[in-house]
Amino acid sequence: MNNIYIPPVVKNLLIINILLFVATYLLPNLNLGNLLAVYYFDSPNFRFWQPITYMFMHGGIGHIFFNMFALYSFGSLLESRWGAKKFLTFYFITGLGALALQMAVQAYEVHSVLGQVTMFEGWQKQISSEEALGTLQGVYGSQMVGASGAIFGLLVAFGMLYPNAELLILFIPVPVKAKYIIPVYILIELSLGIAQIQGDSIAHYAHLGGALIGFILVKIWKDKNTNFYTYYE
Repeated sequence: MNNIYIPPVVKNLLIINILLFVATYLLPNLNLGNLLAVYYFDSPNFRFWQPITYMFMHGGIGHIFFNMFALYSFGSLLESRWGAKKFLTFYFITGLGALALQMAVQAYEVHSVLGQVTMFEGWQKQISSEEALGTLQGVYGSQMVGASGAIFGLLVAFGMLYPNAELLILFIPVPVKAKYIIPVYILIELSLGIAQIQGDSIAHYAHLGGALIGFILVKIWKDKNTNFYTYYE
């Protein structure tokens, strides 16, 4: 255990996420969930800081565990490769990109109901369809939390830079190369986002947004060094 190395940005991200998760449950009077989660930009609950703070909030122990495990697993390698500043820039840009795509989809849903993106106050009076009203209530009243968008960006970056790295995947008995499993994972997210399964509370388009921005950034940066063991030098 003494040989485990966690780069400084990853370490601080882990600490902040865990502290806020614990505080959310130990200090319910602070109402951190509503304050720091992000709402649709046209919602009366939206605050200007939420596009950043939502990345540090999580909805349950499973949610934060898998996100933090992925942050440690993939983020440590990428930060060691890129350096702290570049890694942190990548992390926040992919997190914001995830939110941008999710809100764009929500704006489309609102537009499909009202014909325009409108202010929250008064739209209840304009809607007679129960399904349409439910769509608007879901968009304006729901909140999004989690580092998953940024994590998907890290996942895509890892797959692009280390395509032949073998990953152990739950329920798959043999290691699978990153260049095979990560595109499949992205396609699954896309299909689930399009399907819009009732009761599914996962922001699949946010995951896709983080993945897309991660792909674009790696292409722009033209990082060609594919020596997996650079991490240990």
